[in-house]
Amino acid sequence: MFTRAVSRLSRKRPPSEINDSDGNPSSSQQTLKGTSKWTTSLENLLEDPEGVKQFREFLKKEFSEENVLFWLACEEFKKMQDKKQMQEKAKEIYTTFLSSKASCQVNVEGQSRLNETILGEPHPLMFQKLQDQIFNLMKYDSYSRFLKSDIFLKHKRAEEQEENSSEAQTVAKRASRIYNT
Repeated sequence: MFTRAVSRLSRKRPPSEINDSDGNPSSSQQTLKGTSKWTTSLENLLEDPEGVKQFREFLKKEFSEENVLFWLACEEFKKMQDKKQMQEKAKEIYTTFLSSKASCQVNVEGQSRLNETILGEPHPLMFQKLQDQIFNLMKYDSYSRFLKSDIFLKHKRAEEQEENSSEAQTVAKRASRIYNT
């Protein structure tokens, strides 16, 4: 038992576990977060709830919020397991985004539109082709404009100010430890 504990302690920690003196991940090992991560890809932006919120706000101003709402609804749909819930969600997605009378109709190629009759037998990837079209529309159109928008830049500045303030506090804590020892 003692040898197992010693061997666990003597093992090298992976770089992701290296911490500074405050127990925080070492700054050289920190992964990108917030707006920095959003700029690397639309996928990263859509994985972050705050990124989605900011992107939606931008798309509202561009009158194209339905694109991200459709994409999110499809992501939710793909995770469903219960057949009855899938049928309800498929019908909701169809009536909200895809039917000719949809309240938030997305702009997808006409031949790609689903026929209402297939809603009775839903499967997790039934909207994938349409979701991919909308994703590409956002990626090659809205996303690049978002990264130049006031909404994004304002959020980025606020994040940088918060980060600088936090770094200043950390430096002050370290200095006080040095001088108070």
